[in-house]
Amino acid sequence: MQFLEGEERSYLSSDSICQSERDSHFNSELYTTEYLNSINIGGLPKHDLRLKVGVTVMLLRNIDQAGGLCNGTWLQIVELKDKVIKANFFTGTHVGTITAIQRMLMVPSDKRIPFRFQRRQYPISVCFAMTINKSQGQSLAHVGLFLPKPIFSHGQLYVALSRVTSKKGLKVLILNKDNQLSNTTTNVVFKEVLQHL
Repeated sequence: MQFLEGEERSYLSSDSICQSERDSHFNSELYTTEYLNSINIGGLPKHDLRLKVGVTVMLLRNIDQAGGLCNGTWLQIVELKDKVIKANFFTGTHVGTITAIQRMLMVPSDKRIPFRFQRRQYPISVCFAMTINKSQGQSLAHVGLFLPKPIFSHGQLYVALSRVTSKKGLKVLILNKDNQLSNTTTNVVFKEVLQHL
């Protein structure tokens, strides 16, 4: 983000133990606000969300599926306000449309956390790259595909390569097992899947 012009703005979340935990025999005093603020897990925005106008972000929750605001939607920040963030759709059928995103209450479902807590924050994460799974359903003019190891799942290479709208917009960087540049990779296809079609 340091290469983008403009002032960086910080948005802090409001974190607390869920009411259901407080009503039980759970000792919520063991978990300070500072500890809750330090929790960073997948699918949950950071406590200290740092943004600039022009940065690309990914939506982490389904907000309005009909309007294109789904988990994994790629947006570009156009305006940073006190209570709302305005963003432009970066991909998909809504490209160029500006939308407003508000803070929302999120409760992580990660089983590694032995208690329930809630974070009120903008449901976005800064995103300069995405996994193949997150890219599914996207249509992009330019795709850079980095394959440091062979794809391990049926159909994944097809999904990755078919995100781009033209062959000119595709660049692929493949590394072999010795971390050397390569021009081939394995396309995993389970033929058993295709036998009964």
